[in-house]
Amino acid sequence: MPYAVPSPADLPERLDAVLHVIYLVFNEGYSPSGGAEVTHASLSAEAIRLARELITLIDEPELRGLVALLLLHDARRETRAGASGEIVLLEDQDRTRWHRDLIAEGSALVRDALATRRIGAFTLQAAIAAVHAEAPTAAATDWSEIAGLYDLLLHADPSPVVHLNRAVAVAMRDGLDAGVVLIDELLARGELVHYRFAHAARAELCRRAGRIAEARESFTRALALTSAAPERRLLEQRLASVSRGT
Repeated sequence: MPYAVPSPADLPERLDAVLHVIYLVFNEGYSPSGGAEVTHASLSAEAIRLARELITLIDEPELRGLVALLLLHDARRETRAGASGEIVLLEDQDRTRWHRDLIAEGSALVRDALATRRIGAFTLQAAIAAVHAEAPTAAATDWSEIAGLYDLLLHADPSPVVHLNRAVAVAMRDGLDAGVVLIDELLARGELVHYRFAHAARAELCRRAGRIAEARESFTRALALTSAAPERRLLEQRLASVSRGT
């Protein structure tokens, strides 16, 4: 197939596929599906570079939303791994090390995209990321706003993974057991039965709720579905803790 730069008139209809590819590239750098590293910074940086280049070609709200989403996540990339290469979860990250310039830029892009009223899935995800990024502490996170944004996101992207993320937000807003119920409903439908993060999320909610036997079972299932070494170490630590009853 010959390579040809599409005309400006062709760009909008091709944009959605391009945005999803860039997002997948970023995710593989931000949370690798395999290997020993917590992040692959070069992949994430390349995705951000490509997204920024696109803005010079076409100015669409959803493109701004994607750039915002990537920047808001990348702002805390350096705090996602500990000194020994272990995963550091969002609530345990040192927020003083987050890049405030990227957070400010990402938040401004979110506001610009939302102001157009042409709101897509990437923009809503960026709005959720902005709520997390702007919270001074994990305890101060506005879970009601996040759950409400996930309700809106379900209209734009009613995927099982969005339902899962909403279930976690509902758990933090309404109580751990409420989140477990929603995750159990998703698993019963079969769409996420082989998705490691669904079992890991259920395990963590059960652990926090004191449902130790269920937590142990779900951590075991998540571990069986996980190949990336840093994720396996985290799950093994969690499984060991619930096996000790701690």
